[in-house]
Amino acid sequence: MVAVDGHHLSDTDKAGAFSVLATAGNARACRLTTSHGDVETPIFMPVGTKGTVKAMLPEELKEMGSQIILGNTYHLHLRPGEKTIAELGGLHKFMNWHGPILTDSGGFQVFSLSDLNKISEKGVEFRSHIDGSKLFISPEKSMEIQMDLGADIIMAFDECLPHPSPKEKILESMAMTKRWLIRSKEAMTRKESLLFGIVQGGLDLELRMKSLEDITSVELPGYALGGFSVGEPIHLMHELVKVVGPNMPKDKPRYLMGVGTPLDLVLMVDAGIDMFDCVMPTRVARNGNLFTWQGKVSIKRTEYRNDPSPLDPECSCYTCKNYSKAYLRHLFMSGEILSARLNTIHNLHFYLDLMAKSRVAIKEGKWEEFRDFCLTRFIKQ
Repeated sequence: MVAVDGHHLSDTDKAGAFSVLATAGNARACRLTTSHGDVETPIFMPVGTKGTVKAMLPEELKEMGSQIILGNTYHLHLRPGEKTIAELGGLHKFMNWHGPILTDSGGFQVFSLSDLNKISEKGVEFRSHIDGSKLFISPEKSMEIQMDLGADIIMAFDECLPHPSPKEKILESMAMTKRWLIRSKEAMTRKESLLFGIVQGGLDLELRMKSLEDITSVELPGYALGGFSVGEPIHLMHELVKVVGPNMPKDKPRYLMGVGTPLDLVLMVDAGIDMFDCVMPTRVARNGNLFTWQGKVSIKRTEYRNDPSPLDPECSCYTCKNYSKAYLRHLFMSGEILSARLNTIHNLHFYLDLMAKSRVAIKEGKWEEFRDFCLTRFIKQ
């Protein structure tokens, strides 16, 4: 028996074990074992960028069905620093979350947030978006940071291109991303962690399939589709993933990074994707936008000023069971901290419940019926 932050893995229950429990067309219900427990898919992973899912306690996340959360390598590297977190017992202990944690490689933030100086074969030189200090991240450095954090799932360091990018540039980037993946794998020595490779290729199906072949030629516990949510038309992302998703290895978890709306999740589960993350439910909650089975609600609208009804009569979350639309509107218009709390509780519950219902529907042979029900509800959102 090996103890990892209080969680015990038996010799027969090893990190990286993956099984497909049920299928419905391309949709799958699966189980992935990590050093901090099993993850049942399809699953949405709340984003805890800086070591916290904004406005939420870890206990609340667990109670509403969160199985695994994200941490952000770039932000945690800048503040408080991975060495500080390691000295304090690792990210799980630091943030008091005892379930699995996935950390991204930091690549997306390096390319999107920082003042880039130089991209080379060695890695990326950039300046911190916080204080302008000069920094460098390579595949080896990204692995070092993520291993110090103690993540259960570690993402390979890749180059993230903006949309649109020239085909020649995408091809160059794909080649370097594979070389960086090989270096990431060589540098990743923490046995308790699982390394996922990232498929790129922009919006060109031929390039996506080539990148898929390149990345999956490197044996890994899982694979992700990256490079979306960078300004591309959403229908093109749907069309691409519907082709690429089912062609990803069937015996490994499939992760679509940074996506998306409830409609996106349902369509992409139908394309065979297992894992999702996105800041959308938490970010839009703080702006007063809420997802319900009746449609998207902007709680600041005057029509809710005297509305005594719950936000969503079909929702069992703490917010919907205890508060009216009128009260939620009052909190938001008053700028109260509780507004962000209650709105976030609802949106995350909605996403997690959507995935829980998807898992049940796939296992019970009712996926097509549930999918079509969701599409009739979400298509207008």
